[in-house]
This record gives sequence, C-alpha cells and structure tokens, in this order.
Amino acid sequence: MKNGGQGTAVGSSQAELVLAVGLPDLVPDPYYIQIATYVQRMPMYNLRCAAEENCLASSSMSSHDYDTRVLLRFPQRVKNQGTADFLPSKPRYAWEWHSCHNHFHSMDEFSLYELLDSQTHSQVAEGHKASFCLEDTSCDPGYYRRFACTSHTQGLSPGCYDTYNADIDCQWIDITDISPGRYILKVTVNPRQQVPESNFNNNVVRCDVQYTGTAAHVSGCTMTS
Repeated sequence: MKNGGQGTAVGSSQAELVLAVGLPDLVPDPYYIQIATYVQRMPMYNLRCAAEENCLASSSMSSHDYDTRVLLRFPQRVKNQGTADFLPSKPRYAWEWHSCHNHFHSMDEFSLYELLDSQTHSQVAEGHKASFCLEDTSCDPGYYRRFACTSHTQGLSPGCYDTYNADIDCQWIDITDISPGRYILKVTVNPRQQVPESNFNNNVVRCDVQYTGTAAHVSGCTMTS
C-alpha cells in the first residue's frame, strides 16, 4: 500500500506494452473507505507539509504550532477496470515536485474530498483537491504492475489498484470547524473529468457519517453517480 514513499514497478514482456485501445474506467472502493475511517487530532507543527499543499481548512492559517487540527482520515483504493491505461492529465514536463513528500505529483486533482450536510447536501467542510503520484500499488491475478511513483512513469494500468493509506499526508478532510452531527462524506475520483473514461457514473462514493465530536461512525458507503 502506498505510504508516501516511492514505489517500484514489476516488468514483464506482456506488461511492457502500453495499452492504448479503449478507455480507462476508474472505480473507487466504498467498503475500503467505510472500514477504516477515523478522527485524529494533530498539532500544527506536524502538519507543515500538509499546510504547504493546501490540505487544511483556511482557518489553519491563523493557527500556531501547538494548536490542534481535527482530521477526518480515510483510506482510498481506486481500481482501473477499463481497457486502457489511466494516464496523468499533465504532460511529464509539467509535473510538480513536492519536496515534503519527495515525489512528483502528476495531476492537480486526482480526487476531491467533501463533507456535506446530511439534509441539504451543501458543503460544510472545505473540499480538498488531492493531487497524488499515480502508480499500480497492486493488481488482480493475471495483471502486472507497470507504473510506479517515480519521476519517469506514472499511471494506473487496467486490472490494477492505486491505494492510499489513511495515515498519509492529505488523506483527510479538516473538520476542525465542524460541530457534531450527521454528515455525508463524498469522494470523487477524476472529479473534473480531465482524463477521458468509458464511464463517469461510477466515480463517486458517498458515506453516512455520524460525528460525535470525538469520533466518526461511518456507514452505508455506496457508489453513486
């Protein structure tokens, strides 16, 4: 699973072929989000990298090192179930080097994380556009890892998964300013549809969230359009 470091790709004669026929189809895993979402409190001095990458709510800009932020953390696993590689929206020369995490980000927003009011569905926490390095973290039997989180090759192969652990930087929504209550966690992959896919109706997961002020109970995670 991805933990913020660089990965390696497994090569084979079959895997070296660049799949260019058809289109990719990204599908996030609802169950993966539901089983491992939790609330964490962290001081600002541990969140300096995240602040540089705009992963926190704007109220954090007036926080001091020992002030605490409240983070709704969750993992994400995205499968490419299409028939072509999902390749970054940016050309290689435009990838951005992130010194905090020691890797290149090849998309401005691979995912969009939002917390919505359960009744009005209006956004109550600042949505975070997550930009990550893309790689084949794991693959189904018969498929092979071909992309890695390096400066030369990023993407997601058919039959493979890009997995993000809940404990890595920016894999959260900053809920410091949110009151206890019922909410909806909405996770969207390829949110601006910058990369063509065969189906955009399976790119969103919504989960019911009961936030007590100290913990979050997540249920009913489902794929929606």
